[in-house]
Amino acid sequence: MTTLHQEHASHTHTHGPDCGHATVPHGDHVDYAHDGHMHREHGGHWDECEPSEHVSHESHDHRHGQDCGHPSVLHGDHVDYLHDGHRHAEHEGHWDDH
Repeated sequence: MTTLHQEHASHTHTHGPDCGHATVPHGDHVDYAHDGHMHREHGGHWDECEPSEHVSHESHDHRHGQDCGHPSVLHGDHVDYLHDGHRHAEHEGHWDDH
């Protein structure tokens, strides 16, 4: 899965271990959930960390929800669930892998 490189130019907040935003392991970096967006540090600035394509998480039988035991983070107009180093979002009867 590729990720769009979209700089969040007006982002003046510096994320870190004590910034108060949820951390989300994502491949070789950490995303921070902030105002419905996923931000990552990249080259001295902050990027929106969004997939550039639709990726279905095949064979995902677990049903995420309020009491499923996985942390949830607001992501745009939906909720992602943090599971096995991925963000899962329900989409048209299946789970997407963010």
